[in-house]
Amino acid sequence: MACDRCGAPAVEWLRYNGEHLCRAHFLDFVERRVKREFRSQVDLVGGERIAIGMSGGKDSSTTAALLAKFLENRHDVELVGVTIDEGIASYRPQGIDYARRLCARLGIEHRLLAYTDTVGHAMDDVVVVDPEAIPCSYCGPFRREALNRAAREVDADYVATGLNLDDTAQSILMNVARGDIEKLARMGPHETRQPGLVPRIQPLRMIPEKEVYLYALLRGIEFHDATCPYAERAQRGRFRDIVHRLEEESPGTRHAIVSGYDRMRPLLQAEFPPASLNACARCGEPTVNEICKACELRERIARLETARELGSTS
Repeated sequence: MACDRCGAPAVEWLRYNGEHLCRAHFLDFVERRVKREFRSQVDLVGGERIAIGMSGGKDSSTTAALLAKFLENRHDVELVGVTIDEGIASYRPQGIDYARRLCARLGIEHRLLAYTDTVGHAMDDVVVVDPEAIPCSYCGPFRREALNRAAREVDADYVATGLNLDDTAQSILMNVARGDIEKLARMGPHETRQPGLVPRIQPLRMIPEKEVYLYALLRGIEFHDATCPYAERAQRGRFRDIVHRLEEESPGTRHAIVSGYDRMRPLLQAEFPPASLNACARCGEPTVNEICKACELRERIARLETARELGSTS
């Protein structure tokens, strides 16, 4: 197939709009959309620091590379790569290496923060202590706490994540299916600042996962191409399959889900304004309750560990 814009050999067919694009026009197509999304989420005045949550995978690596490209002439804006080490021995060390190398290549600082330093437990240990639980039910709250803490420690004004279009559409449907309208209203990108919370931005939220993957390959962005060994037990996998089937049958469904949500979002936010936050009675992190979710889970692990010890002793 030939590129619809210049006649050169096409590298991608965008089923949702019917366009065939060559390498040059595909790269430009992605960059223009990401830049437009980034500018709609952040109004840079100078002096900002943006932390980038970097797992070493394709999405966060592409986010880092694109932001570095967009801001290469903005010497008054600083980027910092932040990697969270969940403590998954068969998976995370390779991702850390990729993230560290990319930051060195881009000329930006890289920071590492481990669950063992924030919650006191590696995920490999958590899975052993609570084998019946879905690992993501622990990892999600732990990751949010760690990433927010890391962003605060580097004095970041924003923290950028690598959520792509597929991720965003899945999250919207998951919250709808659960009836969690309040959580739906508070999804990122965040437009308000709350004490103790660093606003999250999502530059890739309108870029399909496949296009992120292709962009990284064409740009020569090295990334850790692996899946978390505990991901197969996550509920998100079912919604990933649902969104994939919908998109296959009706190209453009992912964009429609996110665009429709964006139109409803002001109404949802009016109904559910930002909650008043307290300092967690255990760790001091911001929370809507007396004790944050991460600390609730920490205490659950402690109880399970005590029960195991008593059981083994008896």
